[in-house]
Amino acid sequence: MNTIPRAAALAAFALVASLAAAQAQAASVKISCGAIGYELELCKSAADAWAKKTGNEVQVVATPADSNERLALYQQILGSQSDKIDIFQIDVVWPGLLGTHMIDLTPYAKGTQSQHFESIVANNTVGGKLVAMPWFTDAGLLYYRKDLLEKYKQPLPATWDDLAKSAKLIQEGERKAGNDRMWGYVFQGRAYEGLSCNALEWLVSFGGGSVVEPSGKISVNNPRAAEALQTAASWVGTISPSAVLNYAEEESRGVFQAGNSVYMRNWPYAWALSQAADSTIKGKVGITVLPKGNGANGRSAATLGGHQLAVSKYSKNPAIAADLVMYMTSAEVQKERAIKGSFNPTMPALYKDPEVLKANPFMGELYGTFASAAARPATVTASHYNQVSNAFWNSAHEVLAGQAKATAALPQLETSLGRTSRGGKWN
Repeated sequence: MNTIPRAAALAAFALVASLAAAQAQAASVKISCGAIGYELELCKSAADAWAKKTGNEVQVVATPADSNERLALYQQILGSQSDKIDIFQIDVVWPGLLGTHMIDLTPYAKGTQSQHFESIVANNTVGGKLVAMPWFTDAGLLYYRKDLLEKYKQPLPATWDDLAKSAKLIQEGERKAGNDRMWGYVFQGRAYEGLSCNALEWLVSFGGGSVVEPSGKISVNNPRAAEALQTAASWVGTISPSAVLNYAEEESRGVFQAGNSVYMRNWPYAWALSQAADSTIKGKVGITVLPKGNGANGRSAATLGGHQLAVSKYSKNPAIAADLVMYMTSAEVQKERAIKGSFNPTMPALYKDPEVLKANPFMGELYGTFASAAARPATVTASHYNQVSNAFWNSAHEVLAGQAKATAALPQLETSLGRTSRGGKWN
């Protein structure tokens, strides 16, 4: 009868024991990711790379694309202290809303937060705790058809009036040439957070304030803000389809990428998709700053966007989840996401990286736009921000839909916000 030598038996036992120990130490964590553009695909690939490297398991949870629906889902999960999700992808305006449910990442960051934009790190710091790590930043941009502007000898629009005139000229010309689906301009007009972003850009560009100022003062009821909203309302049904009142990011991109719009307002992610092999407008797209408001006070304004990664304090494996967050927000992963998906890094150093700039020329050309984007009034309104934004986007939507004039809608909005703030005291 053959027997296994004692040394071999001991080695086999040791191997089995080490494998069992490794399996016992390995953990499974769940991370929520968005699904706009290449978001979900790139999130999965980075998470899989970390899992392979560490021996842990990662489950990627797809969440609603609509930011309102996503926030409601997060609040439900966190409010019940559920460990259903360990890592949350959160909007730049949510740290104040969700921060009490998140762990302090400072001990895990080990000083690496200094590599990111200081303003974003400050935004993610609530009550002295770093509740989220910067993952990618955003700002509203103007996409345009280079070929059509050249065909109709149109310069880049400097003001919103310039855009309306150029859009109308090209729209009419292309319809006469046979494309009866052509529109001049598409944007995010649905009653949701995306409209708050668009409408804030209009207000700031006209010198109409930022709804609620850093001091806490409600500033939205003013003539420049009213002019900004009425100007936007004049586009609906003329250079923008009436359906724009129900467009979010992807609906806008769908029209533009199908070759049926001259101009589009959207976030940087749309660039990589417009240049994909199957894009009908590949090589025909340009990106520039959004137009200035009309008049002497006009300026170009882009709303600050972006997402962060935060670890739930209800996670059963907070340290392991935090390790995944540090990997996902690292320079290596941010560079890959920038090259493959046009997601703007939160690290200034990557805006000088030759490979990043080759894939996304606009990131270098429009660096100032990202560095000085207009912030939504989330910090000053704190836990009330969602109510503020909801009231703002609903008022803006009423004006766009022709259900109210801005001069009537804004006083009502001011009154509503006054009640929410209890006389301007937001805390």
